[in-house]
Amino acid sequence: MNIIKKARNFLGLNYKTKLLLIEAFLHLGRARYLKSIPFSKVAPSLGEQMKETSYTSNSSDKEVLASISRAIHIMSRYTFWESQCLVKAMAGMKMLEKRNIDSTLYLGTAKDDNGELIAHAWLRSGPFYITGAEVMDRFTIVSKFAKENSIEKLEEQESR
Repeated sequence: MNIIKKARNFLGLNYKTKLLLIEAFLHLGRARYLKSIPFSKVAPSLGEQMKETSYTSNSSDKEVLASISRAIHIMSRYTFWESQCLVKAMAGMKMLEKRNIDSTLYLGTAKDDNGELIAHAWLRSGPFYITGAEVMDRFTIVSKFAKENSIEKLEEQESR
């Protein structure tokens, strides 16, 4: 019965929201696949290592960033695979790239209550955190990847 209620809820959404949720689901699947590949092979596709994008953003992107963040968080609960922090961050980065929005993916480590090393990933675009912000303050940043997608940056790179 629960699945029927969820299907009805999905079908009742507007077309744009449905497409965004489906896109999030597909990118979460792609990111989960990439997580199964050695990280050294995936890292170059994440952007420029140890760089950050600007903390300023285009105010018109705020609504897009919020909707992408919501879509990723919602759909990560419905995947048949593990869709935790790194998978969410990589999916979000790809969705922002499609929309020519800059983002920075952070990787951090910390020790849990038992003294074991744990890792976390989160994604930022401008001053907004798309994924992983809930616990990021507990982690020390060990790596970051800047993906500059804004049209101005792309045109600047092409003119070189």
